[in-house]
Amino acid sequence: MTPSAAPAGPSRSIRIPEDIARQLERKLNNTSFASLDDFVAFVLARLAESPSETPFSEEEERQLRERLKSLGYID
Repeated sequence: MTPSAAPAGPSRSIRIPEDIARQLERKLNNTSFASLDDFVAFVLARLAESPSETPFSEEEERQLRERLKSLGYID
């Protein structure tokens, strides 16, 4: 799955706080994701498909932690 491709098939709605959605949408302007839905679907698909406890490589996890820190979600 490429970052801009949402999985095909039936879908469900997931609620996230509006302030988080707005922050992520601003960050998505500089990515290949077409929408917040595409981004969330991509991240969740990565989590679901990974057979290991850590669905991301060490570098991906480091980048994710840096992104979450820059957004103020972790210290």
